[in-house]
Amino acid sequence: MATATFDKTKYQAAEIAERVPPLLLAARRIAATIEQGVHGRRRVGRGEAFWQFRQYYPGDEIRRLDWRQSAKTDRLYLRQMEWSAAQTAFLWCDLSASMRFSSKRDLPSKLEIAQVITLALAGAMSRAGERVALLGSGERPSAGRFVLESIAHRLAHLAGQAETSSEPKFSIPPPTYLPAHAHVVLVSDFLAPPEELKTTINRFAGTACRGHLIQVLDPAELDLPYMGRVRFEGVEGEGDLLMSRAENIREEYKTELANHWDGLRLLAQSAGWSVSRHITDQSAAKSLLEAYQWLAADHRPTAQH
Repeated sequence: MATATFDKTKYQAAEIAERVPPLLLAARRIAATIEQGVHGRRRVGRGEAFWQFRQYYPGDEIRRLDWRQSAKTDRLYLRQMEWSAAQTAFLWCDLSASMRFSSKRDLPSKLEIAQVITLALAGAMSRAGERVALLGSGERPSAGRFVLESIAHRLAHLAGQAETSSEPKFSIPPPTYLPAHAHVVLVSDFLAPPEELKTTINRFAGTACRGHLIQVLDPAELDLPYMGRVRFEGVEGEGDLLMSRAENIREEYKTELANHWDGLRLLAQSAGWSVSRHITDQSAAKSLLEAYQWLAADHRPTAQH
């Protein structure tokens, strides 16, 4: 019995290891695109690294004047230091059965795209000096050159667990309490009622966490292109649905999907978050850039004096 268990574990480990390199390759390629698009994430603030000189204006602190630079011209200049406090980002990828859907053989599944998006964002943020971790992994956020590989292996391991589990725990973010002012990115098809996410998002928003939702959908889930007699199979306990003429419900379906999207956007906006949508037959770079730029900007209200 012990030998059989060991062999099974060894096989699962090898299978997980095979998934990692393709995910990393795709993630690194997209992350490089993001980094080119945002031109860095430098911000003014407290730090030890010099960034640039700026002309002096009345009201600026005199002690920050750079007399050597000012002596070169007839103007006064300040030294600006680069903001150096690292942020903390928590990423979550929906690994539930519904994410394995693909309407065509030559089209990647929603799960594949969601994993690549998660890893690309982790890579871009860690390269920018941010501490990153998978939400619910139990691991502390960290930065450095090996962070992406570590997260990729952890994500592949969790995906392997999800494939053999019938529990719904992989379809919603775990009820984790995060440190104040952390970043949160949730990647999913978000086809469940938005109310199921409301408690989780409100908990995060309650600690002033800023977040972004990335909805990943297959093209067929947008257009419902099916004709004639079609059986829709539920993969998470919903049961099956047999339609004699699937085209008859297309317009009603599109209306419901639009209403669902509006509900998701409203939920995000009420928490001060943002949301974007990615379709699996398109490049992920645009969706990632939107999320990255949102997290790079400071959307928190500031106190008025």
